Amino acid sequence: MMLRADRLTLAKRRWRSVAEDGVEFGFDLASPLAHGDAFYASDTALYTIEQKPEPVLEIALIPKPAAVARLGWTIGNLHFPIQVTEDVVRVPDDSALRALFGRQGIPFTVAEQVFIPFAKAHSHES
Repeated sequence: MMLRADRLTLAKRRWRSVAEDGVEFGFDLASPLAHGDAFYASDTALYTIEQKPEPVLEIALIPKPAAVARLGWTIGNLHFPIQVTEDVVRVPDDSALRALFGRQGIPFTVAEQVFIPFAKAHSHES
């Protein structure tokens, strides 16, 4: 059974939610749960966390190390969380990042994805 939650809720250690089968859960955790974590098993079901997709901006990685390093520095300078996959750099869909990418001529696409940024990064997100 899945319990779906958004990324910012999953970052919390105390929260409540309802699984897809209607079972209610309250969490008071030592550390936050993450996408894919199993958190409860009954005789009939295993309950796991499914992080909800969210709007993100994706920048395709190119085989130019200097350009990729500059991109990371540029995003990091604004203190936004970042996810790096094999193919893209993924950041939250934010107007400040859209404007920055436009000024810098950095092409991006808008997508709806499960966003799992590097842990313990400093962020200005609320």
